[in-house]
Amino acid sequence: MAEPASSSRILGIETSCDETAAAVVARSADGRGAILSNVVRAQWAQHRAFGGVVPELAARAHVECLDDIVREAMAQARLEFSDLDGIAVTAGPGLIGGLMVGVVTAEVIARVHRLPLLAVNHLEAHALTVGLTENLQPPYLLLLVSGGHTQLLAVHDVGRYTRLGSTIDDALGEAFDKTAKLLGLGVPGGPAVERAALAGKPGRFKLPMPLRGRPEPNFSFSGLKNAIRLAANAAAPVDDQDIADLCADFQLAVAGSVADRVKTSFPIAEAAFGSGAPKHLVIAGGVAANMALRASLANVAAEAGYTLHVPPIDLCGDNGAMIAWAGAQRLARGMIDAPGLVARARWPLDANATAVLGAGRLGAKA
Repeated sequence: MAEPASSSRILGIETSCDETAAAVVARSADGRGAILSNVVRAQWAQHRAFGGVVPELAARAHVECLDDIVREAMAQARLEFSDLDGIAVTAGPGLIGGLMVGVVTAEVIARVHRLPLLAVNHLEAHALTVGLTENLQPPYLLLLVSGGHTQLLAVHDVGRYTRLGSTIDDALGEAFDKTAKLLGLGVPGGPAVERAALAGKPGRFKLPMPLRGRPEPNFSFSGLKNAIRLAANAAAPVDDQDIADLCADFQLAVAGSVADRVKTSFPIAEAAFGSGAPKHLVIAGGVAANMALRASLANVAAEAGYTLHVPPIDLCGDNGAMIAWAGAQRLARGMIDAPGLVARARWPLDANATAVLGAGRLGAKA
């Protein structure tokens, strides 16, 4: 689809889980992007005692601070609402209570200031972030590792995605969180496991690399979680070095498994894009911040002649800039939404993809 030559400044609002975020992004007429502000407020202080995100608490926290976050984002951008060209908001997938807070706020701002409203799929925002940071345009192969999602997708264009593979049970982010909880490392789990692994010596615990060598590019992590539990029980009582070694071997198994699954997807992606398509591999989502995973995928990509692209760490997690950018891309294509948005707990990027046999509640459907 051809893009009209238009520039825009978009306010993006993100409240899908436990970060309250707002940002302003500018898109120039030539399609390049710039972040004018990006404000994120995490909620882990409220959720830490529960060992995970409590949806009711998350929604309440969004209500309490979203107006302040929006004001701060506008102040940092040095703009008035009259200077904007649209309001983008995460409308799904995510925790329904939090999504509703963002959607209602965005609707009110859009109505009062008579601005276009842009409903953004949170997963699409992750998928398109490299366009903001590197001006990388589709087509490209995407490994999406965000929260409850672990998928391989062919990104054809804004709004056009083909799912090539998915988890058949647990998402990678969930595996990190459960491993951290099992080992008493606290939350958020991904960074906690990565920090502990820095002091570990990989190779002490023999952990499986699920689905390695299988022809279809799907993922599985429930068996790896169980292997960590069994290894920890066998080494009990565990000390700090035991925990560090377990985390190091967990990351080694994850990196090896994911790299193998991505390698399997290369010829499938090339067939989906057609001959002559550029070879770009993009990692997006919160788990993309893990340096061991990045290093493993960099090697696999280089061996296959692919260029690896990963957003900066501060744009891997949930943020308003990616929502604003996805909104700007949609506005440039005339994809404006009517008032009365409906928040969606589930919203697949590839609506035509069939469920993976044995898949977990999020892995195949969201």
